[in-house]
Amino acid sequence: MPNPAPAAVTWRSRTPAVVVLAVLIAGLAIAFTDILEYLVFKAWGKEEYSHCYLIPAVALFMIAVRSRELTAVPWTGSPWGLALVGVGFVLLAISRLSAVYTLGEIGLVIAIWGCFLAVLGPRAVHTIWPALLYLAFMVPLPDFIGFRMSTQLQLWSSQLGVLVIRAAGIPVFLSGNVIDLGVYQLQVAEACSGMRYLFPLASFGFLCASLFTAPAWQRIVLFLSTAPITVLMNSFRVGVIGILVNRWGIEQAEGFLHDFEGWVVFMACVGVLFLEMAVMARLSGRRLLKSLQLDTPPLAELGRMVTAPRAPALTVTALAVTAALAISAGIAGSRPEMIPERARLVTFPLVMGEWRGEDVPVNQVEVDSLQASDTLSLAFARPNDVASVAMWISYYDSQRSGRSVHSPAVCLPGGGWQVESLEPFEVPDVRADGAGLTVNRGVVRMGNEQLLVYYWFPQRGRMLTSEYVVKWYIFWDGMTTGRSDGALVRLVTPVTPTENLEQAEERLQAFLRAVDPKLAYYLPPGEAPAAAVADASP
Repeated sequence: MPNPAPAAVTWRSRTPAVVVLAVLIAGLAIAFTDILEYLVFKAWGKEEYSHCYLIPAVALFMIAVRSRELTAVPWTGSPWGLALVGVGFVLLAISRLSAVYTLGEIGLVIAIWGCFLAVLGPRAVHTIWPALLYLAFMVPLPDFIGFRMSTQLQLWSSQLGVLVIRAAGIPVFLSGNVIDLGVYQLQVAEACSGMRYLFPLASFGFLCASLFTAPAWQRIVLFLSTAPITVLMNSFRVGVIGILVNRWGIEQAEGFLHDFEGWVVFMACVGVLFLEMAVMARLSGRRLLKSLQLDTPPLAELGRMVTAPRAPALTVTALAVTAALAISAGIAGSRPEMIPERARLVTFPLVMGEWRGEDVPVNQVEVDSLQASDTLSLAFARPNDVASVAMWISYYDSQRSGRSVHSPAVCLPGGGWQVESLEPFEVPDVRADGAGLTVNRGVVRMGNEQLLVYYWFPQRGRMLTSEYVVKWYIFWDGMTTGRSDGALVRLVTPVTPTENLEQAEERLQAFLRAVDPKLAYYLPPGEAPAAAVADASP
């Protein structure tokens, strides 16, 4: 009778798997040092992301809560974990070449997921996937997306806040983000947009949803409800500030009281989340406290998770691969950025043929918020012209780390201007060789005032009209040339009551033809490679 086939044996090291996992993640920390430094010392320093410091610790707590389930399944490891680690390092390399930090941040999270998958295997990772997904909240939104979101939230907060003020019987006029109370005017600035509540509340809502024992649809609704809760509560706060300012003065909108109101509103948002969970639990015939997984296992259970499972051979391979990638990534470092030489905008000429210019004061707080390397604000006029042309230039010698041009398509509505039309438009015969220039042409109105606006984005030799294409070329040129400098040029002229739109158009186009040759001295050109994508509308 033949002997039975021997059972398959999976070789395992004597090292606890958790120790190997910790070594793997330590290797990632070395490889992603520049990304971690940017997150910890810059990105998370912003108020809307200050909660991110707690996310790794909270993720560990979420794993500890499920330690009993985690140790009940075999830790088999998976080769797909190595693939995820490789994807993370590819994103790190692209991030360093292109100076797009967000790619490196995403790569770090994916690499951490890969380490867990390589050590634990699919079944174990499935047990703790909410904790791993929670790590994604460490990654801030790209600044141009965050800026657009903030601007839209400002408008909603202003509009709903005015409804609260009017409900209190106070007459008020709203122009964009400016709330006019007669004696006082309130500017609903970026700090009052609600972004400082949205991200902390969204991450807290995800945590509550993951610990809430309830049907899937209830947990999804709980998480998604954080957005409308933020908007409504922040709008209520704006309205209350308006009421207090109307009765007791502008001091109510400044200093400690302003910040204290922010904390009160955020805690009220948290209270609404708990009330929502209590209602959902009651609908299912449960009590809220019985529906939350808040009881951590005993220390003995946690100790078994740390010491009992042994690392499979695949994990040892993962350790070697990650160590090699970490060393190579550390040696590679980041590509130094090229900053081109140029003339400062302060030397821009005030006389161009028949055009005469003068400085136009700007709000320094708004200028500082742009984080531009150089700015220029001038107004030019010709003899016998009924109106002038205002020119604004913001230049960035580097558009890394979130410092980049902001589109007027986003800013103008915040100032109270209603956009009647906005589309790409080619102005003929602008260049010395007779070529035209494609700009964004906008017509905006506020009450009886009407403005004609041209703007475009000079980017290392390209004249672009789409903010999204600008972001693509920052990435592309960062990899191919090491440059990320760029600018915004905006020209504005009023349509006066004594003229029509065509006359204002003639004035703006005449000025554009006069100023275009001068811009080359202040906005560095670049040898543009073959276009990787086509430009698009704003």
